Amino acid sequence: MKIYSDWRALPAAARGASVAVGNFDGVHIGHMAVLRAAHAARPDAQRAVLTFEPHPREFFRPQDAPFRLTLAAERAAALEALGVEILYQLPFNAEFSHLTAEAFVQEVLFSGIGAAHLTCGADFAFGHRRGGDVAFLAARAEALGVGLTIVPPVSDAQGPISSSRIRRLLQDGYPERAAALLGRPHSIRGEVVQGDARGRSLGFPTANIQLGRHLEPQRGAYAVTAKLEGRLVKGVANIGQRPTVGGTESRLEAHFFDFEGDLYGREIAVQLCHFIREEQKFPNFDTLKAQIARDAREARRVLDAVQGGIA
Repeated sequence: MKIYSDWRALPAAARGASVAVGNFDGVHIGHMAVLRAAHAARPDAQRAVLTFEPHPREFFRPQDAPFRLTLAAERAAALEALGVEILYQLPFNAEFSHLTAEAFVQEVLFSGIGAAHLTCGADFAFGHRRGGDVAFLAARAEALGVGLTIVPPVSDAQGPISSSRIRRLLQDGYPERAAALLGRPHSIRGEVVQGDARGRSLGFPTANIQLGRHLEPQRGAYAVTAKLEGRLVKGVANIGQRPTVGGTESRLEAHFFDFEGDLYGREIAVQLCHFIREEQKFPNFDTLKAQIARDAREARRVLDAVQGGIA
């Protein structure tokens, strides 16, 4: 997949695609419907996505708690896995935020990327102060001779599937329900950083990942998987502030079963498969060690019960 961060002066090979437009946080099954519609409308054209980095909400409301389901690298990986050939990942900054709806359509979508067809969700809004909606886009696309498909929300028995709904499920400790709406387990991707080595001293060496701009799921212990050294590895992880050791910053600490290797400095994606228990403060390290052992046994049991593991 080719990734472009500017819509201006694109090579000819990067123009004329069938383009799905939106934030695509999570790349969930509702987003997949938008991607399928883009390909169905113009199967002869390259499949492309136009999205923004950072998420517009991060730009306009930096004081908000981190909420992203997928940061740029994880989103790109998910889109590529779905067959997207071109990703226009446009910087959302002060200059871009002041583009009018008309300028966004004319300069970015038409003159810039030369979209052969456009696809978006029914709630897509764009331009300065969200001045453009799908009705405006439909009128301008018709005038410019560009095809447009507006995809209605994908729903289940609980209602429309959305990134907000998935966030709530993860914050409430339901990663399996979130996975059903994502079409895959939720992943936290990041660089493995040096920790305080307490896990190793307790007999459970961990790979530590800062949550950074990721949404913080329910704090506690999880059964997890990761692809390491070309194979799926199962493990147990804790997300939280580690109150027993006086921690103040939330992070993910994952211990992988039957794996030995140096992961420091490597970027890995840890998939949350099952929530085991809420975070708690233990009176001493012996009690903590015993609980981690119980969590590990439960994680093995849950993951082994899934035929072939969880991809």
